[in-house]
Amino acid sequence: MGKKGGFPGNFGGFGGMNINQLMKEAKKMQADMEKSQTEIASKEFEATAGGGAVSIKITGDKKIKELIIKKEVVDPEDVEMLQDLIITCVNEAMRKVDSETASQFGKYNIPGLM
Repeated sequence: MGKKGGFPGNFGGFGGMNINQLMKEAKKMQADMEKSQTEIASKEFEATAGGGAVSIKITGDKKIKELIIKKEVVDPEDVEMLQDLIITCVNEAMRKVDSETASQFGKYNIPGLM
């Protein structure tokens, strides 16, 4: 009697890997990714703008921990400059988080993830 349905040769489409092994690898990858995510979230990232006139510290999960504005840069006649410095500083800190995240998760090589 012949086999009924199914895939020939132990799921040959998975490069010879059986489904149990595939699931084990997926669970390990998920655990590794969660660990990387936790590590990134616990890190602090710093950025400055205007030669240190504005500085910021944020966590890896993009929560602002500290924002310092030196009083010399506070000019009521030029609020726009201060706004630009803050935006530049925040964006740079966020870029650092994104760069670290891409670096950490890039090693998993999952299409469509990043």
